[in-house]
Amino acid sequence: MWIILGLITGIIIACILPAHFAPPAAYSTYVSVAFLAGLDSVIGGIKGGIEDKFDLTIFITGFIANTLLAGLITWMGDRIGVDLYMAAIITFGVRLFNNLGTIRHDILMNQRIRKTQEVTNTENPSQKAENEK
Repeated sequence: MWIILGLITGIIIACILPAHFAPPAAYSTYVSVAFLAGLDSVIGGIKGGIEDKFDLTIFITGFIANTLLAGLITWMGDRIGVDLYMAAIITFGVRLFNNLGTIRHDILMNQRIRKTQEVTNTENPSQKAENEK
């Protein structure tokens, strides 16, 4: 919950700030890669929360490490004249879609399990009464 609240707060602050607070166009690749790295960590944290595997320490260190590594790859690519930032974009994009697919799958499976349990409980009230005896 805090992750989503922080993300929404950041988006609202970014929309409210005047345009002269925006980073220069020269840093647009750095900002886009950092944004993808952060979004990947947030979606991974949500996935961990759904699977009851969320650990705040792992989330924070992963967030920082992903962002720094993506920035380092982008910086190195700028220095040698190669678009290495594309490697980070592709990697984080694949991870985002994989995590979103897992989240969707977990949510749908949980809904199906609940519906199956509800149908089973409503179809056999006499069996339920006999089992309680």
